Amino acid sequence: MSAPRNQTTEAKAAPQRLRLLSCNILAGGSVRRYRHYVTESWKQVLPARSKRGNLDRFAELLADYDIVGLQEADAGSLRSGFLNQTQYLAEAAGFPYWSHQPNRKIAQFAASSNGLLTRIKPLEVRDYPLPGRIPGRGALWAKFPTAAGELVVVVAHLSLGPVARMRQFGFIADLIGRQPLAVLMGDLNCALDSPELVGLLRRTGLTPAHGVPPATFPSWRPRRAIDHILVSEKMEIEQLFTLPHPVSDHLPLAATIRLPEPLRLSA
Repeated sequence: MSAPRNQTTEAKAAPQRLRLLSCNILAGGSVRRYRHYVTESWKQVLPARSKRGNLDRFAELLADYDIVGLQEADAGSLRSGFLNQTQYLAEAAGFPYWSHQPNRKIAQFAASSNGLLTRIKPLEVRDYPLPGRIPGRGALWAKFPTAAGELVVVVAHLSLGPVARMRQFGFIADLIGRQPLAVLMGDLNCALDSPELVGLLRRTGLTPAHGVPPATFPSWRPRRAIDHILVSEKMEIEQLFTLPHPVSDHLPLAATIRLPEPLRLSA
């Protein structure tokens, strides 16, 4: 008779799957037509009751995810009713750990930031301003423990111009290097075949999901795939898809990631 299997050992050896989500939330605002950028531009500097409802509906989507990266979350200014939207979403969705990176403040009217929500306790979190002629872009860097080493997750929001993006991708490439377990996610404002993003993939070894990336912008009629989730070669993106949601002019981008080793999840 064979000896019973050690279920604990098998569980530790089993591959770990991470559920990731990235979204530019436009400070809780919603856009359904290009003309709304003009006719509803006041919402970019003044509070609106609909923003809190949008955040509540968005928080309901987050229950299924382990790590969430936010871009254009308001850090607490007039337009959000002085609400730190990253903290609000973390508490509403039951995330025990959160961090945010204020990037661009316009007096007391607006305070854009990157945000990180996680159910896994990070070892370390850092924020880096990205280079550019106009300041206000950033990368939020976090490190998590795994049985095989350390997993680095970077949440970033890049510039609209290709010249500035080239410099920013160069900075991120130096930041990630050849880290064996790394994830870059965010609003990168360019397609996978853009020269600046191709250069990043070449320097870091990051890879996209197989197949055509899903379009994320504009949210009401998606035509451009400018939001991305990229992983190192030792990892695999098993699923990559968008979620319909009224928040923002970007669709949330979700992914299921297969790791070569399990994460040591914090209690």
